[in-house]
Amino acid sequence: MNKVILMGRLTRDPEVRYSQGENSLAIARYTLAVDRRFKRDGEASADFINCVAFGKAAEHAERFYRQGLKVVISGRIQTGSYTNKDGVKVYTTEVVVEEQEFAESKAVSDANAGGFRSAPSPAPAPVSDAGDGFMNIPDGIDEELPFN
Repeated sequence: MNKVILMGRLTRDPEVRYSQGENSLAIARYTLAVDRRFKRDGEASADFINCVAFGKAAEHAERFYRQGLKVVISGRIQTGSYTNKDGVKVYTTEVVVEEQEFAESKAVSDANAGGFRSAPSPAPAPVSDAGDGFMNIPDGIDEELPFN
């Protein structure tokens, strides 16, 4: 099984290209800065993971993803190699994106643009009686509830 799930921030805007031919396909490449769980010598560190998305996922990245945005992706690791112009064999590793989604609200993302550290999430909006099946509990009713 080859499955990877990552959450991190884009280090720059995605680079999007379109394949040649009648049925051109969008191909987006971006790098995620993924914080490491443990710190070395008290310093936070991150891994920089190259990702590639195709088709609709690439078009979504082109339209909505910007540097500093926190996203969650899942996909598979793909390795490869090529010989560069100097005749040196170069090995590559990237994540082929199968699913991707936002990991924070746009307001938090805009506040963090250009940075790689997350800000606290905004407080959730109060629930309104907008036909969603829930109603607000009035202030001062706590002592009348049958549970604590």
